[in-house]
Amino acid sequence: MSSKTIIFTNKAPAPIGPYNQAVLIGNTLYTSGQIALNPTTMELVMDDIETETKQVMENMKAVLEAAEMTFDNVVKTTIFIMNMVDFSRINSVYATYFNEATAPARETVQVAGLPKGVNIEISMTAVK
Repeated sequence: MSSKTIIFTNKAPAPIGPYNQAVLIGNTLYTSGQIALNPTTMELVMDDIETETKQVMENMKAVLEAAEMTFDNVVKTTIFIMNMVDFSRINSVYATYFNEATAPARETVQVAGLPKGVNIEISMTAVK
């Protein structure tokens, strides 16, 4: 097994538990889920679902960049949402970060609850 490299950037929210922002094994990056925490203030950004989704994606962008990757490297995403009614609004923001022709595989799951009462959490797997 390749050695495990912990990825950390202060441009994304610091972990609030016993986990890391991401772990790189060989050429594969496994990210922890990101929620809409502003990395500077650690305050939630929840004005509306679009703003919340954009903050999540910007946090994820920072983690990818810390691993010297971009959204082009992402091969799989998992989106956890509180209300499937928000899916199209989430998807419209999410889509701006990917080229549709080469977009990653994805699942979107409605859940009963998320950390800190947020409406969305996203995790990703990326490969160099």
